[in-house]
Amino acid sequence: MARLKKDGRKAFIPFLMAGDPDLATTKAALLSLDEAGADVIELGVPYSDPLADGPTIHASGTRALANGTTQAQVFQLVKEVSSQLRAPLVMFQYFNPMLRCTVDTYCQRASDAGAAGLLVPDIPLEETAAVRDIASSHGLELVLLTTPTTPQDRATAIAQATQGFLYLVSVAGVTGSRASMEDRVEGLISMLHSVSDKSVAVGFGVSGPAQAEKLVGWGAEGVVVGSALVSALGEAASPEEGLKAMRQLADSIRAVTA
Repeated sequence: MARLKKDGRKAFIPFLMAGDPDLATTKAALLSLDEAGADVIELGVPYSDPLADGPTIHASGTRALANGTTQAQVFQLVKEVSSQLRAPLVMFQYFNPMLRCTVDTYCQRASDAGAAGLLVPDIPLEETAAVRDIASSHGLELVLLTTPTTPQDRATAIAQATQGFLYLVSVAGVTGSRASMEDRVEGLISMLHSVSDKSVAVGFGVSGPAQAEKLVGWGAEGVVVGSALVSALGEAASPEEGLKAMRQLADSIRAVTA
């Protein structure tokens, strides 16, 4: 992300849910997104109580769990595919499953599998230092999130504490594709740039190239796309059709963020 920022390029950061519609298709999708020019890829680990997920990603995780997808299988998938990817993988994982195996064990497994970063959406700033120290000891960078309702002093602290990049949630709500971006996001991007030199990537609500282009115009260094890609892949009539639809959407967004 620092290299892209230095070169004046914008990051395309797609999100996928592991195991939807199945692990083999997830692997093919990761390779396809990398081929399409993804700069960082977020891989969701399915969880039964995903507090930040809107209906599309929640349904995707539910399908993955119904398929029997386990944390161990996700790590195995990452191990198989990470060496074939140019883009670094960031694990998107809720905190409770990490606690069940201990944070240290989780980070060790993620690192051994080839992950480069970790994003845990349901831990507050006050608890991130301990997680960050453990993640860092295993070579993982901890990416933090801030939202439109985060007070400025707290957003400043988050921007200074995050590693890799800062994830700006564009809406006061859960994930999901939306027809337009809120204009106040432009001011939030500017404010975050004023308090930190970290790259700002914006997500939650990016459904296509129009929103991505607007965010780039507002100064975002990265665009995170989740629900739209998850829907294209997981809700198609067949894995083959899903991979095709996902790739078409990814190419259209990559074109405006290049």
